[in-house]
Amino acid sequence: MSHWATPYIGQPWSKHGQGPEAWNCWSFFRHVQATHFGVETPMVPYADDLLVLARLFRDHGERSRWQPVTSYREGDGVMMRTARYPIHVGVWLEVDGGRVLHCAAGAGVVCQSLRDLAANGWRIDGVYRHRGTAS
Repeated sequence: MSHWATPYIGQPWSKHGQGPEAWNCWSFFRHVQATHFGVETPMVPYADDLLVLARLFRDHGERSRWQPVTSYREGDGVMMRTARYPIHVGVWLEVDGGRVLHCAAGAGVVCQSLRDLAANGWRIDGVYRHRGTAS
């Protein structure tokens, strides 16, 4: 038996991606949340400037609909950063002790352990659960 996320692995990244031919991190996150968890999220425009992108993630009204969690479960949103501010998002999977499914430039859709994320320069900035799915 395979996990629902398996068919996504290897799909390509594109900064303007809307899937299924290509995704960016947010369009992929939106698709997974809607398709597999029934959570609708608004579009966040892609920005080439990392500071602008960080501000979009930080200031977007959607953040108020997600609460930080310390005990992760399948479908939680994982905010990641490579420097000071979060600029990337993925989905927590309860597979092999925990993995993050995300779509990254140069790699496409990948499913990585916390160790693999760190080896690729990603640090988890926080894990969040949509308030409509919180228990």
